[in-house]
Amino acid sequence: MARPRGRKARQASGVAAAWDRVRGWQFSLPTLGPMQRDLLGLLLIILAILTLLGLARASSGAVLAWWATALRRALGWGAFAVALGVGLLGLRLLWDELARKLSPSPAAWVGVELLLLVALVASHVPALLELGVDGALVVAEQGRGGGAVGWALGTLLVEGLGTALAVTILAAAFFLALYLLLAPAWPDLQGLAQQPARRVVALFNRLWVRTQGSPVPPDVPEVPWWEQDPEPGTVKKSAKPRKRTRKPRSPESRDDGLPSIDLLDAASTQAYGDTDVRRKVQIIEETLLSFGVPAKVVEINQGPTVTQFGLDPGYIERRVAGGEVRQQRVRVARIANLVNDLALALSAAPLRIEAPVPGRPVVGLEVPNEKVSLVSLRRVIESREFQEIDSRLAIALGEDVSGHPAAVDLAQMPHLLIAGATGSGKSVCINAIVCCLLFNNSPADLKMLMVDPKMVELVGYNDIPHLVGPVVVDVEQVVGALSWVTRQMDVRYKLFHQAGVRNLEQYNLRAIRRKDEEPLPTLVVIVDELADLMMVAPDEVERHITRLAQMGRATGIHLVIATQRPSVDVVTGLIKANFPARISFAVTSQVDSRVILDQVGAESLLGRGDMLFMEPQRAAPIRLQGCFVSDQEINRLSDFWRKEQVSEEQPHLFPPWAGLADEEESDELLEQALDLIQGRSTVSTSFVQRQLRIGFPRAARLMEQLEEQGFVGPDLGAGRGRKVLRGSGIDFDEIDERLPGQEPG
Repeated sequence: MARPRGRKARQASGVAAAWDRVRGWQFSLPTLGPMQRDLLGLLLIILAILTLLGLARASSGAVLAWWATALRRALGWGAFAVALGVGLLGLRLLWDELARKLSPSPAAWVGVELLLLVALVASHVPALLELGVDGALVVAEQGRGGGAVGWALGTLLVEGLGTALAVTILAAAFFLALYLLLAPAWPDLQGLAQQPARRVVALFNRLWVRTQGSPVPPDVPEVPWWEQDPEPGTVKKSAKPRKRTRKPRSPESRDDGLPSIDLLDAASTQAYGDTDVRRKVQIIEETLLSFGVPAKVVEINQGPTVTQFGLDPGYIERRVAGGEVRQQRVRVARIANLVNDLALALSAAPLRIEAPVPGRPVVGLEVPNEKVSLVSLRRVIESREFQEIDSRLAIALGEDVSGHPAAVDLAQMPHLLIAGATGSGKSVCINAIVCCLLFNNSPADLKMLMVDPKMVELVGYNDIPHLVGPVVVDVEQVVGALSWVTRQMDVRYKLFHQAGVRNLEQYNLRAIRRKDEEPLPTLVVIVDELADLMMVAPDEVERHITRLAQMGRATGIHLVIATQRPSVDVVTGLIKANFPARISFAVTSQVDSRVILDQVGAESLLGRGDMLFMEPQRAAPIRLQGCFVSDQEINRLSDFWRKEQVSEEQPHLFPPWAGLADEEESDELLEQALDLIQGRSTVSTSFVQRQLRIGFPRAARLMEQLEEQGFVGPDLGAGRGRKVLRGSGIDFDEIDERLPGQEPG
């Protein structure tokens, strides 16, 4: 019994695949030049007008009368439909907008032709039944009814099969023609038809809950047989393999207490792509051929920002020794070297070439769309790609060049480095990430620490219960905040050691089972501008970020760091080595692109959310259009959590890292600095910097602390050293009692 079921499933899957290919095909005319296309369209329109005039007997001419009479005898009244179709085809050639809208599938063309034949036969059946075969032939010769075609097919059905069976076949052919015409738009029509039914079911469910107290399970929508999964034991072949992790969960089926999807703006359905794709295909092929590089466009992927043309390199003839001619495939480098010439021919810049496209044997030429489509955050969150990620740290990135949503799991990265020039969309991306985290996590599951030196991007999240403290806007407090996170990491590792577990997930499962320990929340550190921090305290910031990036994953600590200036002094080798997941928006030079992505390409991005995303598992970055989240959406989401919080969950007015920076510097370096000034009459900041091998800003802060404690005098300026007031007999116990921030006695 298993083999018949498997064979049946394979047949069903084969039919489904064939049907998908038919529905995916688009009717397109042969590639013609602009002048050839316009001339052919004009000739077809003139032919249609003359044909209509001849059929209506509004014009007297021997040739025109013969043509109209032949059509009437062949098709009857269907001659008018054919003439109108020829005119419509001419308009399609002349009018690009009409050509874009009228690109039906082959199934639709078959439906139109079948419907015409049914109409011709149906119009001639009464004459056959009343006058017989000979009388109906006279009617056809007079140009009435369905003409010769209607008479021939009608005679075959009525005389060969009988009247009842002929009518049945005509009715079946009529409904088949309607189905073929409506097949491309069937999902939209089905969705429109289901909306009133869904509202009625929802109303009935609410009434049932009020009366009975339990909800009615929703009806499972029926899946067409050609889209059903094969039975167990069979393999369904597909042109594009799809990775399925789990059954997607609906945004409505969420835990209690989490915000609703309605807080985000409704996702609008937009058609991606260019209005004149065929013209660009012809320009690309002709431009490459003019430079001796034959190539054909074999696939077109239309996305919100760019349209990717897949080029298949052709072959050129090479004459080798002995006069033998061999076919040699065009090198990919030759196509890549012509990117500027292609940009000139297409009047579009900048262009980007992906050679080759990962997983496909084509060279990708990415041409900017004339109009960039907006990618809403809600549309990506409601997508299957986002719902299949079984993690509370799922974040929505945007849509790729084919218009497919892109989402990743922050826990698997486990850290993210973002770079981009001003206005490229970097801050919008950070806000989208924060909104995704707030959308899926309660304050008990997630805590965040935000650093915003610009004081305008992240301060709107203040007072939400997810924050461990107010948004850090003072650069001087950043070292203390990072030091606090590092200490939290060390504390968690001690707890894991005592509990005998390896990571945060195991610890929380153990805490839930034992019920004597509190689960630990995930901690996400978000830094909006790294360059400002590296200017103030490069050594301390790099040390803390490196330690957190190396060891923070197991403890549930993740970093999201952004910078406007991806130079080597900001994104150092230690930092970049611990951030395999990176996002690059538009940058100013190839040097910056190499720093952040280790390759060029980011300098050719368009800005306003256009990005290159490098995953740890991918060798090459993928191009995405980032999600847009408005200020209204951010405010609604933040206000929701502010209303849900209780008094004990409110963020501290005084952050837990207050004074940690001064304490850390005093404990580690102050004693060494005091040792340096013993026996000296003067001391300078540069001297402390050289001896302790630290940055100048930190050395300056040490000198200020020594001045506050009364060990050195004030700065005299002009490069002169400070006077040592007390250099010998230093009581370190007394120093510990005064630190931090106390005046010397």
